[in-house]
This record gives sequence, C-alpha cells and structure tokens, in this order.
Amino acid sequence: MTEPQTGRVEIDDLVIRFKGKQGPVTALERTRHVLEPGTFTALIGPSGCGKSTLMNAIAGFVTPAEGQVRLDGQTITGPSSDVGVIFQQYALFPWFTALSNVRYGLKQFGLSKREEIDRARAALAEVGLEAHADKYPQQLSGGMKQRVAIARTFAVGPKVLLMDEPFGALDAQTRLIMHDLLLDIWRKHRATVLFVTHDVDEALLLADHVQVMSHAPGRLIRHYPLTQPRPRALSRSGNELLEIREEILGLLHPKSTHADPLI
Repeated sequence: MTEPQTGRVEIDDLVIRFKGKQGPVTALERTRHVLEPGTFTALIGPSGCGKSTLMNAIAGFVTPAEGQVRLDGQTITGPSSDVGVIFQQYALFPWFTALSNVRYGLKQFGLSKREEIDRARAALAEVGLEAHADKYPQQLSGGMKQRVAIARTFAVGPKVLLMDEPFGALDAQTRLIMHDLLLDIWRKHRATVLFVTHDVDEALLLADHVQVMSHAPGRLIRHYPLTQPRPRALSRSGNELLEIREEILGLLHPKSTHADPLI
C-alpha cells in the first residue's frame, strides 16, 4: 500500500493586514484556496498586489489577521523545515563555500558531519555543481548561485517549495536553463510548488495551474488549469496557451475606457 502524499496546503479565509500611518492596511483580502500535494502553481499579478504576502503567510513569516493556513491539516504558526523558500537574491552566506551553504540547512537535523557532507554533495550534484562545491558565492555566476540555493532547499526535503521570482535577476538564456533544471528536480522530489512571478510566459511554461491576483488589496480572481504536456511552446499558431496568455495580460493590464486619446 502506498503512503498518502503529503504537502497539501489549505488557505482558509486568510486576511493579511499591516500597520500603516493612517491605520491598518489590508494587503491580502479574504482568500480561500488549496494547493494539492505535488502540484506546481504559478501565482501572477500586478506589482504590490500581495503575491509575496501570500507566500510569506504560507512560509510562516507573516501572522494572519484572520483565517489560517494549514499544511497537511496542521495550522502553520511559524517557519518550518517542511516549507522551503527560495528568493530572487539567493540569500547565500558569502563566507561559506557552496558546500557549506547547503550543509547549513541540514544542521537542524542532528546529522553527523559525514552525513551532512554526503547529503550536501548529493544535492549539489543534482543541480550540476558537484565540481564547484568549494567555491564561494562571489566566485559563482548568478545562475550558479541560484542552483546552490535550490540545492540547499531540496537537501532538507521540504513538503512545500515557495519561490519568489527566483529567476527574475537572470538573463534570458540562463533563465530557460533554470526552468529545465527546476522541472527535473521537481519531478524527482514532487514537493508542492508555489511559484511567484511577474512573467506570464514563465508561468505558462512551468506550471500545472496559474492563479491570477487582482490589484491591491490582493485576491485570487482567475484560475487556469494547464493540461498541455511539457516541454511547452508559446509560438505555434492556434496554441491554447496563447489564448490564455492574452486573457491573463488583459486581466493584468485592463484598458481604461477614460484614457486621454492624446496620450
């Protein structure tokens, strides 16, 4: 009998507010959603709409004003090794080598030094950096730094992986390489992924589901399930993905009916 799959995230009537100069500011309106185990969901929306706020609530970094987030039925009350987070800016320790950066995340498990090193080297091998284990972050390219960040996160074995525009600082070619790498590792580990991005094309190429958020205060306004097999392309005429792309762009950038014709 197979074990039940873990990594189910339930967002239950979640509201996030922050203190403002004029009083409380709602960053996230009442939101309900479920991320099913092992799925890959892209979250897209205008700048400042609350995408990162929602992600931070799932990570346990932000306390809800109302509602809750549950992981496998347990309320999330703070950061946990079950939820990994990867940011755009790598968040590597500059005084640690690539290997030591990956090892750092394993300290919490009480492993022996040998076990830490073996697991860290295996994680670096998964991202193609086994030959660069002894290099420091300043000796690595942007894409290589992000590979280290991915290795450090997956080495811990999270049930859920949250990614906040992880490839936004990379050039176009490196970004495509990182897409393939991420999908390969995700297929192997099957963590539940929430991938925050501003790039509609990136969302459509990577995800099983695309969730679109409204302008601030944010709320989920549209869900697009994607069933097309990977690898996907957006260039073929008659492609359903192109139609979805245009719909999403229309939601993100609605045309004003009161625009000045001279502008």
